[in-house]
Amino acid sequence: MSAAPEPLKPLKTWSHLADRRKRPSEYDIVNTRLHYRQRDPNVPWELDPNLHMNQWYRKYCNESPLKHHDWDLFQDPDQLVYRTYNILQDGQETYVNSLFDQFSDRGHDQMISREWINTLATFYTPARYLYHGLQMGSAYVAQMAPASTITTCLYFQSADSLRWVTHTAYRTAELAKSQAGLGLGTDERAHWEKAPQWQGFRRLLEESLVVWDWAEAFVVFNLVLKPAVEETLLGTLAEVASSNGDTLYSLLSQAQMRDAERHRRWASRLVAMASEIEGNKEWLRDRVAAWTPRAEAAITAYAGALTESDGGASAIARLHGFQRNLGLRD
Repeated sequence: MSAAPEPLKPLKTWSHLADRRKRPSEYDIVNTRLHYRQRDPNVPWELDPNLHMNQWYRKYCNESPLKHHDWDLFQDPDQLVYRTYNILQDGQETYVNSLFDQFSDRGHDQMISREWINTLATFYTPARYLYHGLQMGSAYVAQMAPASTITTCLYFQSADSLRWVTHTAYRTAELAKSQAGLGLGTDERAHWEKAPQWQGFRRLLEESLVVWDWAEAFVVFNLVLKPAVEETLLGTLAEVASSNGDTLYSLLSQAQMRDAERHRRWASRLVAMASEIEGNKEWLRDRVAAWTPRAEAAITAYAGALTESDGGASAIARLHGFQRNLGLRD
């Protein structure tokens, strides 16, 4: 007669965290190893292996050229979870709303020149199309990323891009009330689709949105396109705005840049982690080199048409500096 099996001892924590020596943090508990589609790389979703969705995830996630033995080891350097993200950004939105209220009370839009408001109508308010494209790109990479900790960072990034859309739409409505006859709130789509200063960014964005491999899409959005947009609209345009007495745009851009800096922190951490695996750094450098010239052309087209700017030289230099700090540029 066989002995009775020894009763199972209850785990002190979730099974996927049981091998850790330290007590799991809130971040570990709610963000780690949530992608059950990673249990079987041949059948990401527990359906017919030949289902189109399974084929898509096998090709563009599991078979991506960027390799790692365990992507779930990645952690957001800011350790944000949904709860703390909302606390953080509630404070950010309170600050931005206070900027809008204070400058409105002071009659800010009546004090800046009509010429500058016309510049905003053609160089700033159409940016909601660009920011919405960044939001869509971040959401796609989040959907395809191989680890839930990466996905979480991207969903927060996507939400930040949507906040930027909201800020831009709000300012468009305010400016339209202060100055009639400039097409504010009505002509943005025409500017986005036809104005020369936007065509470099529009082309790059549209090409980026059809990059299906998760790792290359990450490179395009987080290491090339998004930093190029930030250094141009939150950098160069903000500098010109300040010289034209538009302190509101300058301060709003600084607030949005705080989001961008957080996005760059987690992206830098992911690049550093990936670069530890042989062959990955070379692949990342190759993809950055392939896409960056298109970003440089977009910056030059935009800034070159912007009176009082340096033609995009400083924005390109800052983009290169960011990539160089990642070890992805000489």
